[in-house]
Amino acid sequence: NVGINPGRTGILDVLEGMGANIKMDNLRTEGGEPVADVLVESSDLHGIEIKGDIIPRSIDEIPLIALAACFAKGKTVIRDAEDLRNKESDRISMTVRELNKVGANLEELPDGISIEGKGYIDGGTGNSHLDHRLAMTLGIAGLLSQGGVVVEGSNVVDISYPDFWHDMDLVKANK
Repeated sequence: NVGINPGRTGILDVLEGMGANIKMDNLRTEGGEPVADVLVESSDLHGIEIKGDIIPRSIDEIPLIALAACFAKGKTVIRDAEDLRNKESDRISMTVRELNKVGANLEELPDGISIEGKGYIDGGTGNSHLDHRLAMTLGIAGLLSQGGVVVEGSNVVDISYPDFWHDMDLVKANK
């Protein structure tokens, strides 16, 4: 039951470009919008360059894409994303800063981020800077990290996804 409006599925296209195994099943229309069941299997990701027309379709998910790139083989470069500097926080700067604090290897670019995939992140403490998307990215980083991540300002996720931490607990229980 995932909305798959082409204007909002940029992250799926990016992840598929990185080698993710993603399939759409049970395609249908609900409320005038395309919907599908999205099936995802564990995959070996590889670094890519992300720029141009895909950026507007994935702009809100760039912090999460940067996190995925931390687990990919090789280098991922995100360009043309300078609009991220004008969100709830400067998402380019804060994503680089906070993911590096938990053991990633990111470099800030004027219009994006360069990520050297290590295949893992250590864990630690990150700060949301009152940005809901950064808080959720750090929460997911905690799930994937070797030592967990404490997210300062974690309650900011209520802005867009009030059940986020509850749903993360469900994922953790099934891990």
